Amino acid sequence: MSVVRTWVFPVLRLVIWAVIAVALVVLAFRGGTGGSVDPAGATGAPGVDLGSPEIPVARGTVTNTVSVQGSVVADTAVLVKATAAGTVSRLHVAAGATVAAGDKLLDVRYEEERPPVVGKDAEGNPTSTPRDPLVKVVTVTAPVAGRLATLDVLKDQVVAVGDKVGTVSAGTLSVTAPLTQAEQFRLLSPPSTAQVTVTGGPAPFTCTGLTLGVPEGQADAGSAGTDPMTGAPISATTTARCAVPAGTTVFSGMAATVAIQAGEATDVLVVPVTAVQGSVQTGRVWVPGADGTPEERPVTLGLTDGEQVEITGGLTEGEPVLQFVPVPDDSAAGPAGMGGPYG
Repeated sequence: MSVVRTWVFPVLRLVIWAVIAVALVVLAFRGGTGGSVDPAGATGAPGVDLGSPEIPVARGTVTNTVSVQGSVVADTAVLVKATAAGTVSRLHVAAGATVAAGDKLLDVRYEEERPPVVGKDAEGNPTSTPRDPLVKVVTVTAPVAGRLATLDVLKDQVVAVGDKVGTVSAGTLSVTAPLTQAEQFRLLSPPSTAQVTVTGGPAPFTCTGLTLGVPEGQADAGSAGTDPMTGAPISATTTARCAVPAGTTVFSGMAATVAIQAGEATDVLVVPVTAVQGSVQTGRVWVPGADGTPEERPVTLGLTDGEQVEITGGLTEGEPVLQFVPVPDDSAAGPAGMGGPYG
């Protein structure tokens, strides 16, 4: 037994490991069975087609509805400005009072110089008699109905034309929502209304007076303020804003979803957005060429719903296009230093 353990078993183990090593080498260089056979008779793994599939240009309906997240905000108070230079002679109301548009808020008294009275004395000599200035009073009124939020002047205070003398809060609410660049492109021709759903609030309602633009006080990127955490400047953001209708019970700060339908096209040519390079007005698609190589073709675009896009020119119904925009070929560069056909 000592001879078997000392010589036979180790030799058998070496033979078995040698057979396994040879088998692995054969499999590595010749491949497994069941694959394709090359001209030399060697078998290999079946090939995988990584090309983009072709799809036909079809007809469909495109509804361009942009849905964004926003919030309910209180409308900015309206400034009240002095309309004459002079002295505040009377305050008609106090801060906090409810006013209607056109109600008197305060009086500004000023004097207007008058020319002297020209005449002749008893001897016929010309005379000029000065006159006292003409005292006038201008009443500053409320520009809108609401609550007089602030009254920034005192009686007998001197003011100039255009000075801020107070603010009137209309007590109205709006819904605002920031827009991404892609969403702005989809809203080149926005409607005047939007459908708003307030989280935990009333049934969805229509808000009116929809506008797109930079929020008040952010006329440019430099005036949008700074991040309180990092101190970095905050770029101005384009927002959608519309008015909450009177009688709708919502409160400032509530979260809201704003759905803006900016058009619908029915029975039009459509392709998936993945097939088009570009998303606004013009784009490019790839169609199979005569030799099977994809060929680039310019197209004109209409509405999109984020999944499919309307084709208004450049393709015909049923024509095949690649479902995905080709990407640059990562194969080794050729003599000219370029990659594949799209590199």
